[in-house]
Amino acid sequence: MTKTKRKRIWLRILLAGFVLIALVAAGSFLYLKSQTYAPSNKAESALQSNSEVNVTEGKNGYTFEPADGSIMQPNIIFYPGGLVEPGSYSPFASELAKLGHRVYIAKMPLNLAIFGQNKADSFVKEHPGESFVIGGHSLGGAFAARYASEHSDQLAGIYFLASYADESGSLSETDLAALQITGTSDGVLKLEEWESSKANLPELTEYVSINGGNHGQFGSYGPQKGDSDPQIGEDDQLEKVVDAMQNWMEQFKNN
Repeated sequence: MTKTKRKRIWLRILLAGFVLIALVAAGSFLYLKSQTYAPSNKAESALQSNSEVNVTEGKNGYTFEPADGSIMQPNIIFYPGGLVEPGSYSPFASELAKLGHRVYIAKMPLNLAIFGQNKADSFVKEHPGESFVIGGHSLGGAFAARYASEHSDQLAGIYFLASYADESGSLSETDLAALQITGTSDGVLKLEEWESSKANLPELTEYVSINGGNHGQFGSYGPQKGDSDPQIGEDDQLEKVVDAMQNWMEQFKNN
């Protein structure tokens, strides 16, 4: 076999390999897209600015701010749940902005926080010297914890919505304040792992249980696979989550 012929064979093999990789990547992307939860009509509406809240969209996520320009600290950073589009949490962010807080919802690559753990960096850099808390829903909360474990000096606290800190995101040696919110009708959260993960939380951790709340209603994207039926409505669950957040954040007012 001539050298030229061998070269052609290798080029064909390489080309076939590139085509195969491209097909696998495209197939994976389409599959993830088909499994991703999109914002409800209510959430889509909350993504629009109104007389009370200004909403802006940037490269790294959405920003919700009080329309009157008066910002109450701490600023709030939120990491979405796995395979949930960030806009699905706009009602949550909007209600907190109405209370006076600046709220960031991070956009994650492929809607998976595992690929965007450090998204919070861009938000913190926007307002150096100000107070921040970080948290998230489900998978988002776990990676918010990993970020917080590496940047505890830049944060005042961390909150979890149907989520927990794993060993890689242990916060037990930090002095952060933490808030854990769960629902009694959550069919997705692994309760045994959630219980054992309490060892990874700071000493100053508050626990709130929402009677009848489920996993999906921490956002607004419709029923989630594997979840239990909620015993309360989405608006009711949102109100209880926002109330818990507001009460928890009272401790940061004078910090």
